[in-house]
Amino acid sequence: MPGMDATAVDQGTRPDPAEEPPAPAAEGRTEAPPPSELTGWWHWAAIVFIVLVVAFGLVLRFWTRSAMWLDEALTVDIARQPLSHLHVLLRRDGAPPLYYLLLHFWMQVFGTSNDAVRALSGVLSVATLPVAYVAARRYSGRWSAWAVLVLLATAPFAVYYATEARMYSLVMFLTACGFVALERVLRRPRPGNLIALGIVTAALLYSQYWALYLVGATGLWLVWRAWRGAEAVRRSARYAIGALVGGVILFIPWVPTFVFQSRHTGTPWAQPPNFGALINAVTGFTNNQATVSIAGTNQGRLLAVIYFVVAALALFGLARGRNHIDLDLRTRSPARGLSFVVAVTLFAAIGGAIATGSAFSPRYAAIAFVPLLLLIGLGTLTFADVRVRAVFMAVAAVCGLGVAVENVWTQRTAAPMVASAINAHAKPGDLVAYCPDQLGPSVHRLLPNGRYEQVTFPRGTSPEYVDWVDYKQVVQATDPVAFAHKLQAEAQGHDIWLVWAPEYQPFGTECEQLASTLLDTPGWGGHQWVFFEPKHFYEPMELTQFAPETPTASSGSASPSTP
Repeated sequence: MPGMDATAVDQGTRPDPAEEPPAPAAEGRTEAPPPSELTGWWHWAAIVFIVLVVAFGLVLRFWTRSAMWLDEALTVDIARQPLSHLHVLLRRDGAPPLYYLLLHFWMQVFGTSNDAVRALSGVLSVATLPVAYVAARRYSGRWSAWAVLVLLATAPFAVYYATEARMYSLVMFLTACGFVALERVLRRPRPGNLIALGIVTAALLYSQYWALYLVGATGLWLVWRAWRGAEAVRRSARYAIGALVGGVILFIPWVPTFVFQSRHTGTPWAQPPNFGALINAVTGFTNNQATVSIAGTNQGRLLAVIYFVVAALALFGLARGRNHIDLDLRTRSPARGLSFVVAVTLFAAIGGAIATGSAFSPRYAAIAFVPLLLLIGLGTLTFADVRVRAVFMAVAAVCGLGVAVENVWTQRTAAPMVASAINAHAKPGDLVAYCPDQLGPSVHRLLPNGRYEQVTFPRGTSPEYVDWVDYKQVVQATDPVAFAHKLQAEAQGHDIWLVWAPEYQPFGTECEQLASTLLDTPGWGGHQWVFFEPKHFYEPMELTQFAPETPTASSGSASPSTP
């Protein structure tokens, strides 16, 4: 949510650079002025193209065949509980409450099927499109607004999280709303505009904790404008700072829970990042988030190059005619606020993760995604020829949709294979165990209620939830050998179905030890039903059946596989 420049504040509007007369050509050269509008077949081709790609992007926001993986299933399990239980569950989960509240009421109306639950994110993602268009139009004009609309409609990052039951579509929607609210405050600091900015700020903080970095970066930029801007700029910036502070004050009731979560939950499932994560954040915006390929696709790589280059042009570039772009190393005024907020937000967030030992995932950078697209939309104006801008949007849109369409058939989890094998071959009363417990929510969602006993390692609790409180310490304090013997005692002659995966943080080889102990126990045999396939699933897992070796036992003797 960057600040506006003095021109925007003083005049109340920004002229569309596409409608301004072109800059003179370089000395010694003559060239025809570039067209400021698309005409003829270019005009109609652009209209048809925009309608088609935006429509396709809307369809993709509600279309995926994947089952729910850990984060989604866990979110649904938490949100479906009575509101009186929400605070306790989130205290153990480590997330803020707003999305869970919205999902709770959403599910009461539309149900808990995969499509119904994910539709909330899809609706929020669709609602982000007009808001982002308005934000770009107010900041840098009509051409930039159309570019942002096309980029956002076809963005793989936005499409993926529109089909995931998590808070990231909500974060993108609120970020776009925040930009519009901030622009209105800087243009006209009326009470209604100030209240809107404060509410959006609070809503962002209640949706994702990384919003603290976005609010902080925006506040720093406003402090600078309040100190060094023209009188009208300083006055409006001070009002905006007050509105941000008001939003932070609204977050104070949740601060004790946030402090507890930051001390006891965190992200024990991954290693802290380095500053290379800055590049990963942007490249993550251009790839399918559920893909198991780190390298991504050629379309995603090209889209990432477009993002980087055009964002740089927004900050340093100046159109000087049809075929000329000057670079100003002092930076260009209209892009400074956006560039500052995007860069400082990401640097601060990753620096904070390094300092606190927390993990990084490109999805956390959702707070910076809409500002980055607004910056890229501004960068398109450095192409003086509108036909070049149109070609740029077409290439970016085709690349984005080429990646986003993969989300239709990409399976995020092996849970359907595991649940299908259990439902087909397990007997009522059999014991289903999960190691680690992180595999529990996605499989449990697909099993019939009450048919099997279910338990998780390391806490021995229900698979519906993952208790992240002091997680690493609990894992290290639990003996997998003793846990295996406890499972055999609790099975009471029934089979044990172990859903497990190797190399999870911070388990080391504990799940392998658990499986080996069950197999090596005299009188027990094992049969492998599902194998670990990290090349095919974002959430791979194994399924091994352990059965007492009796004349009626149907299990084989294959040993558990190793990766």
